Amino acid sequence: MSLIELIAGVEAHEATLTVFNADPEITDELRAHFADRNIRVAEDQTAAGPEGFAVLARDGEFVTAVPVGELLPGSDEAGTAEGGETEAGARGDGETADRGDGETVGQRVGGPVLDHLDETMFTSYSRADMVAASREIEDRAWRVGDGELHAGFQTLDVLTGEMDTYDILGGKDRLDVHAYAADEGEAPDVEHYTVHVGETAEIRETWFVAYDGGGYDDAKCALLAEERAPGEFYGFWSYDPETVDYIIDYLTDRYGGSEQTDDGGATV
Repeated sequence: MSLIELIAGVEAHEATLTVFNADPEITDELRAHFADRNIRVAEDQTAAGPEGFAVLARDGEFVTAVPVGELLPGSDEAGTAEGGETEAGARGDGETADRGDGETVGQRVGGPVLDHLDETMFTSYSRADMVAASREIEDRAWRVGDGELHAGFQTLDVLTGEMDTYDILGGKDRLDVHAYAADEGEAPDVEHYTVHVGETAEIRETWFVAYDGGGYDDAKCALLAEERAPGEFYGFWSYDPETVDYIIDYLTDRYGGSEQTDDGGATV
């Protein structure tokens, strides 16, 4: 299964969040909050039962139930700090910054739902969004300082712009760093990591960062997206060890022999 087929497979398993006994405005707010995720938000009323709760289901099976107050941005349950800002700081979506040891600072807005999804879809991410998400995984790999980090840059031109960052990452003694790009632009002169020049459409059309956790399943994470329109990415990030292992195994098997040669091309 290719990288693009993997994205399509995750996309096909859309989750449904049904909001019960809540004002329509609350449902609309939740629908807007989860708009960039592969979650359909519906609403329903029951003759009896608590007010304002939500049920998450996937493929018709119950996953979890939670009060809507724990899902709304700005609520006390969502981990806000004084002044209405989340403890996460820089991330505008209210998600936390990962410390790299499996713990987080603050709590993600919508976490009671998102924590039950092994693969979380997003839609229409910009390049800036993709860079921000990639940095979280790169930061985790840096902090753990062990294992393998695999990153796809679409083209050599893009990779050249990230040379400084990946030279630093590749300088970690126990961190094995691999970069993938299509043969468009000048090949960068790298010293501390391996460049794989992939002569396939999926390398040109996908953006990915995957970290194997350095021996810790809880530290495994991956981001995988397809550029479906210029500058717009559709894909998912995952903390599921099996998914992360599959992505890294696929990249190693498919492109492991395509290291950059002295003339900047790909090996046969």
